Amino acid sequence: MGGVKGALLAHLQTGCTTICRCWALTRKDGTVMGFTDHDKALAFEGIGFRADTGMSTATLQQATGLSVDNTETMGALSDASISEADIEAGRYDGAEVSSWLVNWADVSARHLMFRGTIGEIRRGKGAFHAELRGLTEALGRPVGRVYQKPCTAVLGDASCGFDASAEGYFDARAVEVVEEGRVFRFEQMTGFEPAWFAFGTLEGVSGECAGLKGIVKRDYFEGEARVIELWHPMRAGIATGDLIRLVAGCDKRMQTCRTKFINLLNFQGFPDIPGDTWLAVQPQSAGQTGGGSRRS
Repeated sequence: MGGVKGALLAHLQTGCTTICRCWALTRKDGTVMGFTDHDKALAFEGIGFRADTGMSTATLQQATGLSVDNTETMGALSDASISEADIEAGRYDGAEVSSWLVNWADVSARHLMFRGTIGEIRRGKGAFHAELRGLTEALGRPVGRVYQKPCTAVLGDASCGFDASAEGYFDARAVEVVEEGRVFRFEQMTGFEPAWFAFGTLEGVSGECAGLKGIVKRDYFEGEARVIELWHPMRAGIATGDLIRLVAGCDKRMQTCRTKFINLLNFQGFPDIPGDTWLAVQPQSAGQTGGGSRRS
C-alpha cells in the first residue's frame, strides 16, 4: 500500500491484521467529530472516534498529478451524531474531512489516507451519503481579480478591512415576531436609518439557528414596526426569544463605501470603467473630433 510505512506497514506485512478506518470531521463552526467503523470507540490526536454510527466508506479513488481524489462515506442519521436537521441547516457544507487507516490494537500505528472536504450530501431512509473531495479540488476554482464597477470585497474580509463589529454597524437583540423564518418585525428598533441593514446579514446567536446566517433583502418600516426581510428562510427553526445579530449591509457602491463605512481607501471596485454601450459607440458625426476623451 503506497505511502504506508513504519509500525503500520510492519503490521500489514504480518498477514494477520487488526485494521479499521477512522474519520475526523471539522465543521466551519469549529465543531470536531470523530467516527470509526470499528466496534469500539478509539481516540488519538485529541479526537474521540465513535463506533455507534454505522459509518462505512466506498473505494478511495486516488491518482497522480492534479486529478481530484474522490470517495464516499455513509452512515446512520442520529441526533447524537449527524442529524438530518443539521444537514438541512447546512452545518456540514464544506466541512473538512480526514480519514486514517488504523491498527485498532495500537492506534499509534496509523496512516492518513485522505484529506479533503465534504461535497454533495444525500439523505433518506435513516441514513446519509456524503461525497468526499480531495484537496486538489480547490485548484479547479477560478481565481483572479474581476474588473467591474461594484466592489468585489465582502464586508469585513481581508481586502475590505472594515471592522463590522464597530459601534453603530451591528445590532444584537431577541426575535419579537417572525413569519415563515424569513420576515422579522421589531417594535422598538429606531436607532438606525431605514435600509441600514439591507444587503447585510442576520446571524442566529441562540436556539436552533445558532451559527447560521441569512442575507437581508429589505429593511423598512411598516408604521411603528421595523421589518427585516431575508432573501430565503433561515435553514433551521427560529422562534420568538431567540437571540440574533444584525450587521449593516453594503450595496458595493463607491458612494456607500465613502459615506456609510468611511472606507474608500479599501474600495475594491472600478467605478470609472466604461460600460458595454461605450465600447460599441459609433463615431461622432459632429462636435469635437480632436482625439480627446469621449467621457464627459
